[in-house]
Amino acid sequence: MSEFKQTFNSSLGKKLIMALTGLFLCTFIIVHLSGNLSLFKHDNGQAFNAYAHFMTHFPPIKVVSYLLYLSIVIHSVYALILTVSNRKARPVAYAAQPKSPASWSSKNMGMLGSILLLFIVIHMKDFWFNYHDFAGNSTVGYKEYKTDLKTGEQISAVDLPAGDYEYSVSTENGVETMVAKDLNATVAIAFKQWWYVAFYVLAMVAVSFHLLHGFQSAFQTLGWTHRKYSPVVKFIGTWFFAVIIPVGFALMPVIYFFSR
Repeated sequence: MSEFKQTFNSSLGKKLIMALTGLFLCTFIIVHLSGNLSLFKHDNGQAFNAYAHFMTHFPPIKVVSYLLYLSIVIHSVYALILTVSNRKARPVAYAAQPKSPASWSSKNMGMLGSILLLFIVIHMKDFWFNYHDFAGNSTVGYKEYKTDLKTGEQISAVDLPAGDYEYSVSTENGVETMVAKDLNATVAIAFKQWWYVAFYVLAMVAVSFHLLHGFQSAFQTLGWTHRKYSPVVKFIGTWFFAVIIPVGFALMPVIYFFSR
């Protein structure tokens, strides 16, 4: 077995893979939240539907998306492997639990990760899978938007009857017409169900605690620690990834449920 294989088959190697895939997923959720903020625009979903089309059809983004799916699988599998290995290494619990500075989130990363994996599966099924219509029974319809290019104001937003359409943007007499899949309507329906909103918020709580430990842990695993910069990493991990990002995601279903 080569030194390369030995390294990545070791406990440290698995942790390195966890750290790298985890940081890649952290960059994705920033982009994902940035795009999803368009849901807050009062434009009948035009900006969000344009964003959804771009994210699923722009070739470089599609390549990154496949890397994302692969990272989720690898991150989940290696997390399971490390959890099982740790339990095998210590099959019998200590008679007296030693005092440890480990946080609650670090002790429950397996549970938090399981909640997130379940959320990702449901989320992908309801939105990504439905949007792509792999099974031929998509509930995502199409919508036509007309915008006055001179004033920038939306003239109309009309649901199109069932039929074969493609995403298109055309201009005639100063009026832009956009036809797009109406994923915004699917989101609105999902976020009107109290149980879905509750599960979404619970998943964001899990994201918060997962990243509270995971972001800083990734830098430690990679050896990227320094007396001067570690406090900055801790600040970003705590306030940006464990507070701002989860709160931003959680606000979407809550606002839709109560005001849309």
